[in-house]
Amino acid sequence: MRKREEEAKLRFADPGAGACRSRQGMAKELVLVMLLLVWLPRSNPSSMSYLDNMSFVKETVDHLLIGYDIRLRPDFGGPPVKVGMSIDISSIDMISEVNMDYTLTMYFLQFWHDKRLLYTDIPLNLTLDNRVAEQLWVPDTYFINDKKSFVHGVTVKNRMIRLHPDGKVLYGLRITSTAACMMDLRRYPLDEQNCTLEIESYGYTTDDIQFYWHGNDSAVTGVKQIELPQFSIVEFRLVSTLVDFATGSYPRLSLSFRLKRNIGYFILQTYMPSTLITILSWVSFWISYDASAARVALVPHGVVPGITTVLTMTTISTHLRETLPKIPYVKAIDIYLMGCFFFVFMALLEYALVNYIFFGRGPQLQKNTAVKATYERVRAEALGTDSQGNILLTALEIKNEMRSGNPGDGAESQTPAALSDPCGTSQGPQFDPGMQCRNPVTPALSHSSIAPSCRSVKKGLHRRSSQLKIKIPNLTDVNSIDRWSRLIFPIAFGFFNVVYWLYYVR
Repeated sequence: MRKREEEAKLRFADPGAGACRSRQGMAKELVLVMLLLVWLPRSNPSSMSYLDNMSFVKETVDHLLIGYDIRLRPDFGGPPVKVGMSIDISSIDMISEVNMDYTLTMYFLQFWHDKRLLYTDIPLNLTLDNRVAEQLWVPDTYFINDKKSFVHGVTVKNRMIRLHPDGKVLYGLRITSTAACMMDLRRYPLDEQNCTLEIESYGYTTDDIQFYWHGNDSAVTGVKQIELPQFSIVEFRLVSTLVDFATGSYPRLSLSFRLKRNIGYFILQTYMPSTLITILSWVSFWISYDASAARVALVPHGVVPGITTVLTMTTISTHLRETLPKIPYVKAIDIYLMGCFFFVFMALLEYALVNYIFFGRGPQLQKNTAVKATYERVRAEALGTDSQGNILLTALEIKNEMRSGNPGDGAESQTPAALSDPCGTSQGPQFDPGMQCRNPVTPALSHSSIAPSCRSVKKGLHRRSSQLKIKIPNLTDVNSIDRWSRLIFPIAFGFFNVVYWLYYVR
């Protein structure tokens, strides 16, 4: 308090001294501010250089774009601009046989020189915002066999522009393209396909633009890292050609993939089931022919053998056709399925043949033979003759005729023998002991005339009996059909497989 009072007294006592002190304080503050202004830039030089670079780069870019005409190509009116191409394949997403196309995702890079974009003030490459590409000239590149393509736009449009001090321009895009791939499926699924990606200039001819692979064989990368479920990439080729149209000659670059199909999926899903179903149809050869229920498929009113295997083969063929285009020629897998279907169908016919012989033709022949034999017996009894026209006589009639004959020829002495064995032989089990034969045109009967006639009748009956045995099928015939089928079907199917795989697997 005392200090403040003394200062106030001095101020009021000498006003000039107080003003002098205040001016000295202001001078000190001014010096302090100047020192700060000088010290701050030296303490953070990077911030100041950053600001200077930003403004300098902005001025450079603005200077490059001033008067830039995107309607004219670089060196317009001079030599053609050379555009290099480079592709980094990210993935091959799908290969479709139905639509005959494939889909791939790639980083597509293009290189060219534009003298209008030269700069020397900044020794740096300038990577600009993707929207700058709309203010610069870019090649009118397109994919010839493209069906549908798009540039990815998440989170921003995947497009890049990079400028070099010497005027070189790098233009990059991330593209997913679905390209046509015409396939030859005659050897499907044991086939190899060639799918291409063709790049061409839409409007500029070879007088204005030229394409080349940037880096030659190393222009395409990422192929070795690609894994496909059904294919293996055997190799890829880079081709540069010129194509002529009515409007001129245009440059074209081609990237060709040679794809080999992996057969593992088809062995598990098609070949193995078809083979097992064909072998399954042969089980009926080991089942007894009279066990028809075991050889008939378990379906309502099932009377067709092997119907389950036939329907299964039809289902496999139908499912396969749904995954392939409607092409006019026969494929390798069609030949195999038709072969399997043929063997299954032949097994079905074998059962039908066995069933017909055992249950149809054999009993019918036996029935017809029995009816014919009954008819002949009834007819013979009614007419009193046998099938050869011989008259059948009883023992009493033979005795009376022998008594009415010449007593001097010894007929009486032969009567007992004739009665005991009227035909003169004891080997006649086919006749009734009370019956005897004679020829109706012979007026008198004797032992010498009766015996030859009986022998001829017996021979004719033996011959008819042997013919009857040949006509009536024996059960061993049915067994032989099954026995031969067990041998022929596996050998024929094995030979078919050997020829098939040797021809298609080369």
